[in-house]
Amino acid sequence: MANTALMSIPGRIDPVPAPREVTPRADGRVDLLGLSRQRIGRLFIETGLDERQAKLRSKQVFHWMYHRGETEFEAMTDISKSLRIWLEERFVVGRPNVVEAQHSNDGTRKWLLRTEDGHDFEMVFIPDETRGTLCVSSQVGCTLNCTFCHTGTMRLVRNLTAGEIVGQVMLARDALGEWPKGKMDFGDEESAGEYRADGRLLTNIVMMGMGEPLYNFDNVRDALNVVMDGEGLSLSRRRITLSTSGVVPMMERCGEEIGVNLAVSLHAVTKDVRDEIVPLNRKYGIEELLAACKAYPASSNARRITFEYVMLKDKNDSDEDARELVRLIKAFDLPAKVNLIPFNPWPGSAYECSTPERIKRFSAIVFDSGISAPVRTPRGRDIDAACGQLKTAAEKKSRAERDREASNA
Repeated sequence: MANTALMSIPGRIDPVPAPREVTPRADGRVDLLGLSRQRIGRLFIETGLDERQAKLRSKQVFHWMYHRGETEFEAMTDISKSLRIWLEERFVVGRPNVVEAQHSNDGTRKWLLRTEDGHDFEMVFIPDETRGTLCVSSQVGCTLNCTFCHTGTMRLVRNLTAGEIVGQVMLARDALGEWPKGKMDFGDEESAGEYRADGRLLTNIVMMGMGEPLYNFDNVRDALNVVMDGEGLSLSRRRITLSTSGVVPMMERCGEEIGVNLAVSLHAVTKDVRDEIVPLNRKYGIEELLAACKAYPASSNARRITFEYVMLKDKNDSDEDARELVRLIKAFDLPAKVNLIPFNPWPGSAYECSTPERIKRFSAIVFDSGISAPVRTPRGRDIDAACGQLKTAAEKKSRAERDREASNA
């Protein structure tokens, strides 16, 4: 087989030009995870393969990565041994580094993950009877400072790359045993070892983890396009939901270039209250936000926009708030449903959760108007995996703990 890539100077490994969208690795190899087939093909050409070989090999590698979950080039047996060695010297198919893996009493799983350059973030898997939902992070930290959200108290460190976003999906599929076969190493002793499927398979993805997805638009778009690729993970866009706090200028572009379901973190129906708990409202107000929802290209009666509404005692949970919520949705003629989220308390928060009776009453008012308003069951509270609780272990440490560790060091 003619192979221009194997005609370089003996014993020499030519450096691979690392794409801007890839976090550099200490060993100099380029991680292919999260790159499109076309981008992988261009990398192969830049590194020495001719165009025909690059097109064929990128298709093969892409298949092994996403249909088989394979991370080792040596196992890609329809590629010649010499070329597998060539790939191994220059590239890697990575996964996020697992710092800690936790299991909740209700079956929820949370992972603390670390990037190649040493930044921590979290992801959560939530199993239900009819689905398994992966809550995926888009940033390390967050810049929005929503006052009810634990993640919002973190500083924004950086955007996650497309590979680091896709890597969360791949790691979850590893842990659930969803590949035909292969070695598994999930970071927790209970799951490590041979292939298995526990019946709680990953069927849905929600971009509701750490960060604001629309402030990392390009990487989120590229990652989800890989996830939806029919030659890749092939997950339907109808099973993917992107949550935004209301980055109005990016919402139309999201519908056009990604086309997944949209969830909006509304949480209040008056300017004063939403300005307080979702500070982004001071830039893009409620009326402007709802107009953008109305114009969202992927919305329809069959694909309703979801409004997320955290229930805060004596803050946003009155009968008047419920009626105003109904009025706003109907005024903009929105195909919508409302998810009512009992507030998950965290140390230092200024809010309390509404009483069960108040939440039930609020839900009834919205339901009686003809708008679906289910109450979300809190999951993973015992491992700080519930909605609004994601915050990495390093950020959770008190000042005293950090000072004590520094003193010991």
